[in-house]
Amino acid sequence: MANPTTRRRRGRRAPALAAAAAAAVLAVGGLAGCGSTGTSAATASQAGPTSSKAASVATTSLHMIANKGHQLAFYVTPGHLPAIVLDAGGGLDASYWKNIVPVLARQTGSEIITYDRSGEGRSSDVPGPWRAPNAASDLAAGLTQLGATKDVILVSHSLAGEIATYFVRQHPHWNSGAVLVDASLPEFYTPTETAKLVAENQQQIAALKQQPQTRATRQLLAEADDYGPVHLAYHKLSWPQGVPAIAIVSAQTPFTTPVDAQLWRLAQQEFVAGARNRRLVVAQGSSHDIPIDRPDVVINAVEEMARQLS
Repeated sequence: MANPTTRRRRGRRAPALAAAAAAAVLAVGGLAGCGSTGTSAATASQAGPTSSKAASVATTSLHMIANKGHQLAFYVTPGHLPAIVLDAGGGLDASYWKNIVPVLARQTGSEIITYDRSGEGRSSDVPGPWRAPNAASDLAAGLTQLGATKDVILVSHSLAGEIATYFVRQHPHWNSGAVLVDASLPEFYTPTETAKLVAENQQQIAALKQQPQTRATRQLLAEADDYGPVHLAYHKLSWPQGVPAIAIVSAQTPFTTPVDAQLWRLAQQEFVAGARNRRLVVAQGSSHDIPIDRPDVVINAVEEMARQLS
């Protein structure tokens, strides 16, 4: 089973979730804190380049976007099309990409957009269960109000793969391509695997409910709500044939057991085999946190996708 929540220990959220992380073995696509996070997205600028090439990147600006009664924080580094939209994994905000944004902006010249999903960073909390279609609606609202509704390249990590799947199905003509970074894909959630994850998550969810109800724990529980039916429905979806994709799979996967790890790899392979315009990349030496451990792999894939559109 995956234990990505423990990766938070390197970020500022670790104290709030230390007890939960110690008790929980959590599944990607449900109760998932998918990586470490550094500085909070409360700072509008995404400064922190990984190379001197990024030193002259334009300043990132904060845009507060309204959708269905709540506010969402979007961060925009100006540039040309295609717009590159970065979406972090479960429990993470836009700051997860802080070292990649300036490099991509400098090396591609594209507009770079990151955002805080509802319940994360500067964005509003939304009561009730978290659902990927609602998150896709939030993303669509933000891109619409920012004027980025064509030539979009989605870069989606972990849980954000579910948002990407719903988003691309709803807006196929907005999307010129996607880079799916160890993403939660429909192929993984067979009835057998989903039932197994539900059974294994029950104890962890009960333990989380006993923890102090911070913003972070409430969001995690919202993401885990009704896990089984949600992912059985997700399993029936398919990625549109016309939208090219590069799937990056980590060497370790988000799972600790060999059986689950192999199923994760096979799901990525099955996804790529579904169309000729898809390619699989293995991030050697990387944990599930590919954007942290191997940012070069992510950057290279995004640049490749952007070159295909030029």
